[in-house]
Amino acid sequence: MADTSFNNYPLSPALLKAITLLGYHQPTRVQQEVIPLILAQKDVVIKSQTGSGKTAAYAIPVCECVDWEQNKPQALIIAPTRELAIQIKDDVFQIGRFKRIKVAAVHGKSSFYHQERELKQKTHMVIGTPGRLIDHIEKGTLDTSNIRYLVIDEADELLKMGFLEQTATIIHALPERRVTVLLSATMPADILSLCMSEMKDPIRVDIHEESQVTDRIIQERYAVIPQGKIKLLKEVIIVENPDSCMIFCNTRHQVDEVYAELKALNYSCAKLHGGMEQGHRLSVMKDYKQGFFRYLIATDVAARGIDVDDISLVINYDLPEEDENYVHRIGRTGRLDKYGKAITFVTDEDERRWLEIDSYLGKAVPLKERPSKECVREAEAEFSAKLLLVPESKSGKGESLNAEIVKLHINAGKKSKMRPVDIVGTISNIPGMSASDIGIISIQDVSAYVEILNNKGDLVLETLQSTPIKGKLRRVRKVRH
Repeated sequence: MADTSFNNYPLSPALLKAITLLGYHQPTRVQQEVIPLILAQKDVVIKSQTGSGKTAAYAIPVCECVDWEQNKPQALIIAPTRELAIQIKDDVFQIGRFKRIKVAAVHGKSSFYHQERELKQKTHMVIGTPGRLIDHIEKGTLDTSNIRYLVIDEADELLKMGFLEQTATIIHALPERRVTVLLSATMPADILSLCMSEMKDPIRVDIHEESQVTDRIIQERYAVIPQGKIKLLKEVIIVENPDSCMIFCNTRHQVDEVYAELKALNYSCAKLHGGMEQGHRLSVMKDYKQGFFRYLIATDVAARGIDVDDISLVINYDLPEEDENYVHRIGRTGRLDKYGKAITFVTDEDERRWLEIDSYLGKAVPLKERPSKECVREAEAEFSAKLLLVPESKSGKGESLNAEIVKLHINAGKKSKMRPVDIVGTISNIPGMSASDIGIISIQDVSAYVEILNNKGDLVLETLQSTPIKGKLRRVRKVRH
């Protein structure tokens, strides 16, 4: 019988503490299947639906198996997009927080220099996109000699984006003795060939959930002419009055147009697409996760790599060009056994494309009558009242962990020849402190950051105001996580 508690797995207290604080109460089916296999050092091929907890299924056992004492990277995770790489980094970082797992993300549109500096420090796990990973490997800035775990996430998307050859190049730069985990929503011939050639007797985990994600989502479609989409969108939003909503468009231009229309009506909204600067995109995603606005208008760049709790409604303003993207889009709601709703606009030109999606789903999505004027009018008062309210902020996944962790900034870094051992030695000598109370340390050019665990941050902060580090008093302050 499968284990139904994380306590039944041979996991360290530090990992179990993080898992509990992150709200992982019971392992999902994919976690029940995968965690024991990776702990047993088996190669695994995973096919499972979106929102089923796949990231934690491999992140938990890999974090457990990583040796903290080693300085070189021991685990490598390949992701198809920057957004997904950043999301995985955040998830892995939180899971390994109390074990002090140091995680680096390397991807395009981000400073190669800063990534290189980070990789020179103690790094346990690296998450990256194929192109940037190859850049670091070829320039010698990513040491792969100690990689013992390789995860290829969303392999079908890597194939679709033309990254399969680059993925193979990365694999050939790794030690042959390793555990390899591959995740893919579909299993085309090229991916099966990769499994056969690069994996050792892989165990196939194919999860058929009793409650499929599409069964947990109320799906509806509306017939509309292209020129009438924006009017229908406004009507649907008023009637549905969602607390949190994602609106998907196929192009950057369309996103900009819809955003401008909703912004002009003072809707609490933001936009997200590939034409925006990376820093701006990250800021938008963070704000949406924290509930700072209700409506996110986005291209498919946001369908993968954005994990937001409690999205009550997804609207396909444009019909997606790929069948899988329809499932990924609507899968932003109805996550982890929760229920949600998805509405799709279908024009006459979309009818053939819709039949393909309908066939792919294997179930009919009902065609609804557009809301009547009376229905919209009746809903307007409640909608207008909510429009005036500030959206309720949401706690991030790491909030419970942050409650007992204080992050300190020290105004000395590499240019002052500051080393982690200097910080550890000073803090460990404070009465009541030990090395186990010191979390992740990051040394930058002129600054250093250190996390203090176990509710001892204020003690350390106060003591360091009058205690020298590496022979000098340093300015030390508390910073937000």
